[in-house]
Amino acid sequence: MDDVGQRRPRSAEHARLADSSPDTPGDWKAIGPYVSERAWGTVREDYSADGKVWQYFPYEHARSRAYRWNEDGLAGLCDQSQRLCFALSFWNGRDPFLKERIFGLGGPEGNHGEDAKEYWWYVDATPTSSWLRWRYHYPHTEFPHALLRQENARRNRDEPEFELLDTGVFEGDRYWQITADYAKASPDDVCVRISVRNAGPEAAELQVLPTLWFRNRWSWEAGIARPIIQATTETGNVGAIAEEELLGRWRFTAGADPAGRPPPLLFCENETNARYLYGATTEQTPYPKDGINDHVVHGAATVNPARRGTKMACWYRLKVAAGETVELRLRLARDGRDQAANLGADFERIHAERRREADEYYAALTPDGASDDEAAVMRQAFAGMLWSQQFYHYDVARWLDGDTVRPPEARASGRNADWRHLNNHDIIAMPDKWEYPWYASWDLAFHCVVLAHIDPSAAKHQMLLLAREWYMHPNGQLPAYEWNFGDVNPPVQAWATLAVFRIDGGTDFDFLARAFQKLLINFTWWVNREDTYGDNVFEGGFLGLDNIGPFDRSQMHPDGDVLEQSDGTAWMAKYCLNMLEMALLLANHQPSYEDVAVKFFEHFALIAAAMNKLWDDQDGFFYDRLRKRDGSTFMVRARSMVGLLPIFAAVELDAALWDRLPMFRKRARWYIENKPGLAEFLHTPATNERPRLISLVGKSRMKRILACMLDESEFLSSYGLRSLSRYHREHPLIVNTDGHVARLDYEPGESRTGLFGGNSNWRGPIWLPLNFLAIESLRHLHTNLGEDFTVELPTGSRRQASLEQVAEELERRLLRLFLRDSDGRRPALGSDSRFQRDGAWRDSLLFYEYFHGDTGEGLGASHQTGWTALAGALVANRRFRSAQK
Repeated sequence: MDDVGQRRPRSAEHARLADSSPDTPGDWKAIGPYVSERAWGTVREDYSADGKVWQYFPYEHARSRAYRWNEDGLAGLCDQSQRLCFALSFWNGRDPFLKERIFGLGGPEGNHGEDAKEYWWYVDATPTSSWLRWRYHYPHTEFPHALLRQENARRNRDEPEFELLDTGVFEGDRYWQITADYAKASPDDVCVRISVRNAGPEAAELQVLPTLWFRNRWSWEAGIARPIIQATTETGNVGAIAEEELLGRWRFTAGADPAGRPPPLLFCENETNARYLYGATTEQTPYPKDGINDHVVHGAATVNPARRGTKMACWYRLKVAAGETVELRLRLARDGRDQAANLGADFERIHAERRREADEYYAALTPDGASDDEAAVMRQAFAGMLWSQQFYHYDVARWLDGDTVRPPEARASGRNADWRHLNNHDIIAMPDKWEYPWYASWDLAFHCVVLAHIDPSAAKHQMLLLAREWYMHPNGQLPAYEWNFGDVNPPVQAWATLAVFRIDGGTDFDFLARAFQKLLINFTWWVNREDTYGDNVFEGGFLGLDNIGPFDRSQMHPDGDVLEQSDGTAWMAKYCLNMLEMALLLANHQPSYEDVAVKFFEHFALIAAAMNKLWDDQDGFFYDRLRKRDGSTFMVRARSMVGLLPIFAAVELDAALWDRLPMFRKRARWYIENKPGLAEFLHTPATNERPRLISLVGKSRMKRILACMLDESEFLSSYGLRSLSRYHREHPLIVNTDGHVARLDYEPGESRTGLFGGNSNWRGPIWLPLNFLAIESLRHLHTNLGEDFTVELPTGSRRQASLEQVAEELERRLLRLFLRDSDGRRPALGSDSRFQRDGAWRDSLLFYEYFHGDTGEGLGASHQTGWTALAGALVANRRFRSAQK
């Protein structure tokens, strides 16, 4: 169902979405951009004894070594089981090997952890992949792999990363701007247009190799028949037939180049070149995975003259004049379609129609009054979210035990050994497809909130997927991420479930009940696992906030000390309230849920009372507390986001539900009357016994926290809320625990510590997810506290604002990251003039992992359109709120 109960206008893409289902023939989502951009350097492909993932499978091995679990490529497409893949490859005539995948530094190579070192964009996408656009900038000169490695290795953590633009390879605009457009004529018929623009001042040559291949299953799994791709001859075009036992027959057609020449077809096998990598004296095939590369770059006889194999490429050799653009056309369709000659007028019609339909689809999502720039930000954020869906395959038991590859004995008790039940084989929304080509449980919750605006069925599917028995641990824990499934991410799934439910129209109670039942199990795990003393003050470890404290919050207590966490306890209070809210909604349809609603009401009261232990009345702030073995405690006075999180825990008690649920009303009223300490957390009008709002923080404390949060010398940046107060710039926190000294400084940009690989930073930068939660929470509080509850905005200004006005201001500041300012600059794109002034760069947006706390410059992963796509949701939410009114 479309958001707000199908109130928005329908389009052709909406109709396709309604007809798309994995169980329905002709599913428009059967083919999509599900190919990762990095499969090397992942946990899945690591069969080492020491678990050093990056060293075991480095970038240099990727072109020659068949992957075990999934494939990677540039602008890649595949079916939902990733049997057949399509992607692009290029060669500028100078690189030592084909450009088949994005280059970047492994974790130990970068001065701030792993980092992709190229420039590409997800320009556009529809939810069914009926229309996709991808863009890439490729230098004319040799790609500086060695320089990027050497310079980043030389730099320390106090220095910025050395990027591809810094090498000078784009000087004089000597680069290729390559755009891939995919338009589906039908669910199993994809028209591919590749546009190659020479941005440089003189003519240049580029070789383009659109590549089709089968994922290698036959080398690892018994009983898998080897598929085949073999050349065919067609009038005016060249092509091939790809056939696999389950996928069937597919026809691939390649049009001529601009000079009218059909491209040669090159064939090899998607199998490891063991002779090259390991010095093997024999090899399985003379035409291994890198056979096309070696033939094109070195002229080697490594492609099959019989023109058959499991990997093939069309070899286009283009010479393009300065400033000119040439176009290539290809088509991939299930065999039997009459499309052999349809690379002309029919091809053009399909592209024009799908692009127009994409415009209509996004016009229906755009709120009234949104600027063109805001609409573009929303569209590209959503496009990145859709492109970041990826086929993810990881059978942990098989990975631990091995199949044809036998892992070392240390594997049996090493990484993820306690997660043998986990068996993933799904399309999942990833944080991104290069730096984080694996799901993380709390990231995925935010992804689903974004997806709910554009594809509610996909959002609901993924919310339920993570709690299925082949994901959730038998003890109730949700898998965190593949580097350590047993780590702990914030429990935001109940909040996300409610958000998805409401965005989808608030009528799918079957989805709500299914999610609720599984979340009950997970909630119980949290209570039993993360509350050491049983006093409702919770721990949890790093909780997704990496280095936000002075020490690693997951690892610092081998002697039995316990860090009782403000954020861990606040997350559990929010979890309680969201489960209460879900139970009340469900009880309106099924009275048996009343019992469990009371349970969460009472449990919240216990957590709220316990939260007092983490409040510091002198500072007016919540802090983590270290609880020593001898019973003594001390506050860890880090003025960080963990102290703001308690205000996010609030829920409205709907009057209709209160009136319709007599058992809940009676038991809740008894609890209110007999637990006087609960009054602080209930907001009850004098004339009404029903508490309109239940919140973890009372009004007086809330005002004190908000004064800190909205202080521009502390949390409030020009671009949103910082993760750590700028107070710590002048007042670093130094903690001495049993002789171990730890320090916390305000670090608004790249991390200067090595915690969690040093590739993310919560010590000052702005992160979209918690800012998004803050905005939503403030609006929710305003609905119940009203216009009379005001605070200074910003603190010290003497200007009073309602919480709705605070939320609007935070939203404006966050969107300011991506929107052009009065000088035409987008703060997130940094200081480089090419990104800010060059029309070929400035309007193709990058959605970074996090943003500099003072300047707004984008940092970390550059394609984090997982939760940074929340920027699009901020815009789309305006329409949602307007429709609700």
